[in-house]
Amino acid sequence: MVQIKMHLLVCGGTGCRASESDRLVEQLNHHLQLNGLAEEVKVVTTGCFGFCEKGPIVKVIPDNTFYTQVTPEDAEEIVKEHVLKGRKVARLLYEDPETLEHISDSKHMEFYQKQVRIALRNCGFIDPENIDEYIVRDGYAALGQVLASDPKDTIELIKKSGLRGRGGAGFPTGLKWEITAGNQADQKYVVCNADEGDPGAFMDRSILEGDPNSIIEAMAICGYCIGATKGLIYIRAEYPLAIRRLEIAIKQAREYGLLGKDILGSGFDFDIELRLGAGAFVCGEETALISSMHGSRGEPTIKPPFPAQSGYMGKPTNVNNVETFANIPPIILKGWEWFNSIGSEKSKGTKVFALAGKINNVGLIEVPMGTTLREVIFEIGGGIKDGKRFKAVQTGGPSGGCLTEQHLDTPIDYEHLTAAGSMMGSGGMIVMDEDDCMVSVAKFYLEFTVEESCGKCAPCRIGNKRMHETLEKICQGKGTLDDIEYLENLGKVIKDTALCGLGQTSPNPVLSTIQYFKDEYRAHVVDKKCPAGQCKALKSYVIDETKCIGCTLCARNCPTDAITGDKKVPHVIDQSKCIKCGACYEKCKFGAIQIR
Repeated sequence: MVQIKMHLLVCGGTGCRASESDRLVEQLNHHLQLNGLAEEVKVVTTGCFGFCEKGPIVKVIPDNTFYTQVTPEDAEEIVKEHVLKGRKVARLLYEDPETLEHISDSKHMEFYQKQVRIALRNCGFIDPENIDEYIVRDGYAALGQVLASDPKDTIELIKKSGLRGRGGAGFPTGLKWEITAGNQADQKYVVCNADEGDPGAFMDRSILEGDPNSIIEAMAICGYCIGATKGLIYIRAEYPLAIRRLEIAIKQAREYGLLGKDILGSGFDFDIELRLGAGAFVCGEETALISSMHGSRGEPTIKPPFPAQSGYMGKPTNVNNVETFANIPPIILKGWEWFNSIGSEKSKGTKVFALAGKINNVGLIEVPMGTTLREVIFEIGGGIKDGKRFKAVQTGGPSGGCLTEQHLDTPIDYEHLTAAGSMMGSGGMIVMDEDDCMVSVAKFYLEFTVEESCGKCAPCRIGNKRMHETLEKICQGKGTLDDIEYLENLGKVIKDTALCGLGQTSPNPVLSTIQYFKDEYRAHVVDKKCPAGQCKALKSYVIDETKCIGCTLCARNCPTDAITGDKKVPHVIDQSKCIKCGACYEKCKFGAIQIR
């Protein structure tokens, strides 16, 4: 038997696959075969490494060399130089933006140094389609330990750990399990909420793509603790790779006797099936999710009864999201004291964030609760793109709020973000710079919630539509100061009267931007100007006579013939004809076109 001397771990998450990481795997295998190394060197397709800005990524084991932005064309050089000759390919190593030095090991990269990986512990390290690799990293050991103990002891351990739901609400996980366990029924259910609908969010998807067995194991543990024998994973159909890897993991778990009848000889029966959602954001709310699984329209219901009392098929049902479940096995193996020692006073453990927007290091990160926004944005995130000025960060997706420079030292946890006018949410974090218009940002998020509202309650169905219409009016330069006051009053009413979390939190982006960027709203309604130059109706393009040389390039590209002037003579824009498309601004080579 030939001993494997080296592993080439290649990111196989959705983001890197979009950049041809699957073809990279083919090319690496091809060149290993050509050089007679196919039996000694193994190429492993893993889950997401997190450093999406620098993908596709190849990590070489055992020397931990970390290659970034690798293309299929680089495969030959990696094999000939690194695998055959032991020489690192310097041009593929990460370059520190400050020192310009090449860093070969991810442990020395600022992006990873402040991260603590619990939910993402296996992503990027194992083949998610091979259950043996999960088992080697203590996979299913927690399940075995739980099956040999009293369910009440495990629930108590989860309660003591301080784990709270990572889906947005932050409800104590152990308490939810305890309530469901206390409700007697002939059948109970465990549901995993994988309906991740926030714009820019990909936390749950990455866990499912990179470590599906951790979710299966955690659901089985939950089932044993609450007395359930059936589990369902509600996942959006737009996640084909996550679905495929879950199907493979479930099949392999059944073959190994880790799902199905009499698991590990304990007498405990538990199995899991997938339910595909149609991508409705409201189905992230647990009662709407359950309604959708029944085959009905995804609409929330009045609580009580809570799902723990009457959920799927009218039976007691425990619903947790993907990230919450991903924390369960390590808590059981390492103890509640270990998990409780991480994080802040009331928010324990870590949180996974999808870091996106105007930031240098876009990617998936996991940090201890209590880490500040400044640390995430300027250390892990590498600061703002192109040296621009930081303006705001949106946490919590469409349900959250926009926080400003004054909040950069705010600890990231449930209490501090809520106090600042935002929320944790499921973990989306979008960074904005000086070029972003905060009125437009609020309008964008409200447009999303209007589109995703189920329409069941009037505050959400009608109220959010009225708010969106008012924001449209302001962005078109037709707003008044009364409109700003109207938005504040209506937003507060919707928060107090909407049926579910979607409606109750939907005004947050509007209310937070009015609170912290009221001057921008006033500029739109009083001065009829968009300070960021983003609102098309408030833009005006003018030509600086001192810079225009009369090359006619702008006039030739104007679709409405709004620009006139002779050759070598400064041109003029007729504002009555200008449709503000920006074609002239993009084509001008001399910076003569200005936006006012």
